[in-house]
Amino acid sequence: MSDETVIDLHSDHYFMGEALRQATRAFQAGEVPVGAVVVHGGRILARAFNQVELLHDATAHAEMLAITQAESALGDWRLTGATLYATKEPCPMCAGAIVHARLARVVFGAPDPKAGAAGSALNLLQFPSLNHRCAITAGVREAECRALLQKFFAAQRAQARRAAATTRRRPE
Repeated sequence: MSDETVIDLHSDHYFMGEALRQATRAFQAGEVPVGAVVVHGGRILARAFNQVELLHDATAHAEMLAITQAESALGDWRLTGATLYATKEPCPMCAGAIVHARLARVVFGAPDPKAGAAGSALNLLQFPSLNHRCAITAGVREAECRALLQKFFAAQRAQARRAAATTRRRPE
């Protein structure tokens, strides 16, 4: 028997790694670092990262973009049996799209206590009166997902402080 590590290409850990790669792309583009991947039958149908600033579109969240790509790949708006992996808990807008697209499952990394709609602030993914409910797996690679978000927002705050300091030093 070998001591080599076997990578399960169908594991939540693996697919969250793919979402983290997308989140890193968002970070590099100056976007809030959220990445999403849609998987169906063990195959990645879609990969996306936040592009709100790049596209000047408030709806260009990673989850929304990934859902649209996956629907196109399947040729159907129903994503029955598919799983969405997101590095951050989906917001209400994304959760609504997830429910309407009939995704079977949502796996996310970092919770969002202020606006998370998969159980933190509210739970739209399992809301009793909606026509569909999703299974939820929270906290997959949470530390990595959270660290990327914290690094981004720390850099944003530092940049804002530098800009404020520069403005105060200018003669009137």
